[in-house]
Amino acid sequence: MKLLPPKPFYYEGGERAVLLLHSFTSNPNDMKKLGSYLQQNQYSCYAPTLSGHGLPAEDLLTYGPADWWQDALNGYQLLKGKGFEHIAVAGLSLGGVLSLKMGQELKVNGVVTLSVPMYKEAAVLKERIIYYAKRYKQLEGKDGKQIESEIAKLDHLPFDSLTDFEQLINQTRDQLSRITSPVHVLYGELDDPSYKTSAEKIFESVASDQKTIKGFANSKHLMTLGKDMNTVNQDILAFLNELNW
Repeated sequence: MKLLPPKPFYYEGGERAVLLLHSFTSNPNDMKKLGSYLQQNQYSCYAPTLSGHGLPAEDLLTYGPADWWQDALNGYQLLKGKGFEHIAVAGLSLGGVLSLKMGQELKVNGVVTLSVPMYKEAAVLKERIIYYAKRYKQLEGKDGKQIESEIAKLDHLPFDSLTDFEQLINQTRDQLSRITSPVHVLYGELDDPSYKTSAEKIFESVASDQKTIKGFANSKHLMTLGKDMNTVNQDILAFLNELNW
């Protein structure tokens, strides 16, 4: 069975725009509930598909942080092209790393990060890719023997993009003090403890006058689709509403 890659989405909602960036090995569906909620509250939202995402792992590995950063820039420019003068950015995991980088390098109204890693080794990212590959192949309807064979081949492919991803995280962490836009940092208390540590690092390091940090008791990594989803959405909206538009 051939799987169709998820498409980007644009929800027209009002004169305030939010760029939504999804997580590693996932797709814009991560952000659809949040985007729809923000649209209902007079925000326009765009969520790009980061290059290679929604494709087989073998294809995803041919892309890396330079491509994903360009995708984020293209999303920002798309919103600019639609006439939005003020743009906030909200990102989950990898999307949150890119959001912080945007806060360092572009004029953004505010930055929201969810489940963002500030400490992640390429070897751990490789485990994530292997897991993603197995799930994808199962959805394609492949049997266990074929999946095992293909995973063995995958293991011998170059994983340079993951080393580059680790470097992106490190570089972004080292330049957090460049961020002066308002920042709202969210993490799930049921997620790996490293994400709480990362959230605290972001909160402590950004130079923003307006910054907040919040943990959600019932949330794992995918905060935008978890048990706290509605509370998370309301929390993000409250932060956005306080920004100077």
